[in-house]
Amino acid sequence: MTQYSKSLTSLALQKFFKSFWGVISLFFICICTFIAVFGYFFITDKSENANQMHLVIHSKPPGFKVQMLVVPNPEKTHKTFAEYFTGEKITDSYIPISSYSIKNDSVYYTEYSDSDLVQIEKVLPLHIFPEAQSETAFKENYIEQFNYVLGTDNYGRDLLSRLVIGSRVSLAIGFVAVFISLVVGVFFGSIAGFYGGKIDAAVMWLVNIVWSIPTLLLVIAITLALGKGFWQVFVAVGLTMWVEVARVIRGQIISEKQSQYITAARALGFSDWRIITKHILPNCMAPVIVISAANFASAILMESGLSFLGLGAQPPVASWGSMIKDHYSYIILGKAYMAILPGITMCLLVLAFMLIGNTLRDVFDVKN
Repeated sequence: MTQYSKSLTSLALQKFFKSFWGVISLFFICICTFIAVFGYFFITDKSENANQMHLVIHSKPPGFKVQMLVVPNPEKTHKTFAEYFTGEKITDSYIPISSYSIKNDSVYYTEYSDSDLVQIEKVLPLHIFPEAQSETAFKENYIEQFNYVLGTDNYGRDLLSRLVIGSRVSLAIGFVAVFISLVVGVFFGSIAGFYGGKIDAAVMWLVNIVWSIPTLLLVIAITLALGKGFWQVFVAVGLTMWVEVARVIRGQIISEKQSQYITAARALGFSDWRIITKHILPNCMAPVIVISAANFASAILMESGLSFLGLGAQPPVASWGSMIKDHYSYIILGKAYMAILPGITMCLLVLAFMLIGNTLRDVFDVKN
């Protein structure tokens, strides 16, 4: 039996890797996941949620470069292991400057300005820079050149950094929502299909009630009940996606429970729990995997829609939906890329999951 199952698995993998769009989509999703997890290792803004604001350089075009004066924060400690993945909670202060000079134990700098007529010179004591033993050491340790590849947003934050960190919300909402929908849907679908009768009628009544409510309205209602926030959105989206899983599992179990191997399992005295989990569900998971891929894409779109409406991930958490909300007015101001870029990345990620779902449907189709 093990050898036979392995051959089926290898056959499914061979069919999957023969699909060009399936492989491309899987590769793209893996790249996005890698970037989301290890984003802080290569983005410019190392602060938590990539939320470092510089209003003097707001709405700058792609490729914008500026000198930054780094003012050490005395409360800052050595970066912990977790902060390499979540961002620094306490960061140094970064001041965009046009020029600087060191005179008489003081640092004189001119803050960056778009206008040459507004050049305000400010001063800081040199002793707050502990590693500035010389002018060369000061330049090496406290002057940085920032290159904003995609420019800055309306608050002067690095657009690329926000885009990378925003991918975490979209991927996380997909994983958590699909997990919740699988746990709830498989449970209700299993007991409804296996036991039938009044239990089936009660479960299907609940399924029909949930299904009759528009998904977005139900998510908004759950979000308002649980409160606005990061995890509340995950739970809300997951609790609205289980009905389709439950219906599929119920139908599969109804067709499978009359099979001879189930009759044999009953004759051997196996418990209902073992029959459902060890014998029936493994033979019903193919269509569920396909539905999960589609649900993953739906969860990303739903979270982005909620963030656009102000009900999703709350500031300063970076979210593609909230980025579109903050910048959609710039479409008519000649800087449409600020809203289009997060929209394009969202569309590509959703398209990748939909193509994965289509490929899995073909792989698990016994007629192919």
